Parts: sequence; structure tokens; C-alpha cells
Amino acid sequence: MSGGWQAVDDYIADKLLGADDALVATLAHNEAQGLPPIDVSAAQGKMLCLLAQMAGAKRILEVGTLGGYSTIWLARALPEGGSLVTLELEAHHAKVARQNFDRAGLSDRIDIRVGPAADSLAAMRAGDPFDLVFIDADKQSNALYVEEAIRLGRSGMTIIVDNVIREGGVLDADSADERIQGTRALFDRLNADPRLDATAIQTVGSKGWDGFLLARVR
Repeated sequence: MSGGWQAVDDYIADKLLGADDALVATLAHNEAQGLPPIDVSAAQGKMLCLLAQMAGAKRILEVGTLGGYSTIWLARALPEGGSLVTLELEAHHAKVARQNFDRAGLSDRIDIRVGPAADSLAAMRAGDPFDLVFIDADKQSNALYVEEAIRLGRSGMTIIVDNVIREGGVLDADSADERIQGTRALFDRLNADPRLDATAIQTVGSKGWDGFLLARVR
């Protein structure tokens, strides 16, 4: 079945996305520099771009840069004068991402900050609020990242969290996997927070069986 998922992703990309030299070069550069192949798929990247455009996002926050593949998709959604802050733990990943941003012609609208995301977020002061937040970093801290996103956002802000199904592992309350426990804590956190309207969808494709969580700040 997973082979079929890949074939459908390829079909979607061929029919709806088309060739994109900058994004192909980004993935090739990431691989050459030894980054893990855990980026969102092309179809998911375009979905992020469209969601950001639908939200009218002028300021975007991303938690988890890796090599900047999803960052590029999100930055392309920004209007003239828009900006994106992306947080990355690893200095090497951040260096690779900067090179990808330069190649894509987007460096002027992307601010990449290096270090533990929790520290970077804690150091950020509420100013011009973010309109959309995409979270795709260490799953153990997802609940914290959502709380910080709310602090730095506005009413009506969109929050998207990746990898929330984990091949069904989210159902396993006794899992020893910290990523699964962190994901379950995220669901519990959103369930108990009256400030948020949220749902999640399962996805299958080139990235296997997983899903996105989508929330709106009231």
C-alpha cells in the first residue's frame, strides 16, 4: 500500500504542482549535506503555502527549520513586506537552510534563529503578532510550543502542527516513545484550552501514515 501512496503523491505533484527547480535543489542540497529526509512532502508544502495565503498571513513563525524546505513554501505565501521567523536547534542545519534561502531568493524575508526553540521563544517579546505558526520540531515540546505561539500571536491566528498521528501510535497511552507521549500531551492541552478551536486529520503518502493538527485561536 505504501507504494501506492507514493504513486498518488507523485500524481498530485505532477498534475497540480509542476516542476520547481528551487525546491528540487533544496532537497538535493539537504541530502548532500547529510540532513535527514524528514521534510514535508511537496503536496504538504503547497498545502502550507495555501493555508498561509488563506489566513492572510503577513508574519509567520516556524518551529523547526531543518534545511528550510517547508520554510520556503511558507515564505512564498507572504505578501510584499511580510516576514517569517524560523527556529532551528542545529547550527549545521541552519547553515544549509540559509544557503537554500539564498538560492530561492527569499533571504530578505526570513529570519532564522539558532538554538533550542524553547529558549528562542522565551526570549521573544510580544510585539507585532504572528498570524500563522507551523510547528515541526521535537514532539516532546509541542504543548509548550503551542502555548508560546498563543502568547506571540493574535485572535484568529492559525496554528499547524505536523506529525500528530505517528502511524497510529498516538493511541498508545503506555508508549515508551517520548514523541508519542508529547503528541498525546498536545492533544490533551488543546482539549482543555477554551482559547482554541482545533481538529486533526490523518494523512498517507510519501511520508507514510501521519497527520496534521490545525487550530485557530479564538
